[in-house]
Amino acid sequence: MSGREEEWQALKPREPSPSQCCGGGCKPCVYDVYEKELARWERAKAARDKSLLVEKRGESSNSELNPDAFTAFSISSVQQLTEDTYQYRFELPGNGSLRLGLGQHIVLRGVVNGLEVQRAYTPISPGNAEGYFEVLIKCYEAGLMSQYIKTWKEGDTAFWRGPFGGFPYRPNKETSLENLPWSYQENTYIGRLNEDLIKTIINSCRRRPFVLICGSSAFTEDMNRYLKAAGIEEDSCFVF
Repeated sequence: MSGREEEWQALKPREPSPSQCCGGGCKPCVYDVYEKELARWERAKAARDKSLLVEKRGESSNSELNPDAFTAFSISSVQQLTEDTYQYRFELPGNGSLRLGLGQHIVLRGVVNGLEVQRAYTPISPGNAEGYFEVLIKCYEAGLMSQYIKTWKEGDTAFWRGPFGGFPYRPNKETSLENLPWSYQENTYIGRLNEDLIKTIINSCRRRPFVLICGSSAFTEDMNRYLKAAGIEEDSCFVF
């Protein structure tokens, strides 16, 4: 391999390890970011022009969250709430605000014994909180990310990216709170949820419903399949 080829190989993006994926369904995922950077590297290599790589970003220096790059935030306080649960406050310069939407989360990056780990967390601070955001974290004895988090102290820096996810709530036409209880019809079903029952429930609705799914991975897969067979599109479902 020539020296020039070695230089290009040194600039080639590294494929993320499984531990770098938080498993939260982020868009973009670390693998999406990798594919984007790899494509940019391939174009630059084909053109023999390293200046085409300048858009490559791994960290952001501003105070705003970015889904494509990690941003540094200073830890302003660490509060132990239980034996293994802590509340961390992070500074937002300039009285900034995360202003996350319903159900959105952010991803933390940590390094343990040279291994990069990423996990998703949902801030607990008010959506309009200015100058800070807070995250409640339970540390596990055998958790990789927990080993990193346990070392945190005031003044340390942590890297976050996001936001991801969301709860696509669309208000209906009802504006009177007094009428809301009467709009709910109690229908209780006992037994297993199968495809026929799902179709029966969906077909009994006056308009296409918005479906919330909460359960195991196998349950979620089954429900998604049943709902699709019943004509419910993916954007009409939310998985917890």
